[in-house]
Amino acid sequence: MRMKGNQPPKKILIVDDEPDILEFLRYNLRKEGYEVVTANDGKQAIIVAEREKPHLIVLDIMMPELDGVEACRLLREKKEFNDTPIAFLTARDEDFSQITALDVGGDDYITKPIKPRVLISRINALLRRSGRQGAEDENAIQLHDLVIDRHKVMVFRDDKPIELPRKEFEILWLLASKPGRVFTREEIFDKIWGSDVIVGNRTIDVHIRKLRERLGEQYIKTMKGIGYKFEF
Repeated sequence: MRMKGNQPPKKILIVDDEPDILEFLRYNLRKEGYEVVTANDGKQAIIVAEREKPHLIVLDIMMPELDGVEACRLLREKKEFNDTPIAFLTARDEDFSQITALDVGGDDYITKPIKPRVLISRINALLRRSGRQGAEDENAIQLHDLVIDRHKVMVFRDDKPIELPRKEFEILWLLASKPGRVFTREEIFDKIWGSDVIVGNRTIDVHIRKLRERLGEQYIKTMKGIGYKFEF
């Protein structure tokens, strides 16, 4: 994301206790035109975030003083960071770490060792998503060739209508309202069916399969052991 015209660069806070990783991330993000500020642990991350007001935060999970999960939890308790995209860095690939990171308000996770192209792609996607905040209050979402019309409960691809059953439409709207954001299965159950409704374990899988049959395989990605996300 190169800076265009007089538009100021987006500011990113990188938090990691390993100096080599901080320098690696700072170099690659600055090369893309981002402004970068850094912190060495979770406690310092909160101080720097309050001072610098970054557009996006990247948190390592395993850090001294205050780990990334707890730092994220504390940041989300502050009103000014309710909508700030937060991505986690982790060398651990266990489902537990990933689910925990998302449960406390993380938007994505990036597994070490970090590939520069993957890093930039994830950050660009998160910033695009944050630029569309409030989509859930709109009547329509347009993402490239797809238009999802909430008022009509219809989907249009290249102006051709695609009719969806109500629950499939609601799942699609939820995922598409925050592209790139991983929704856990529990979140989808709660938001679409409510916590008081009991449905079968494979209900979401069946709805996702039918959505892919109607829309194509390219839009909804499975995050193994976690949930689903919408990509475009």
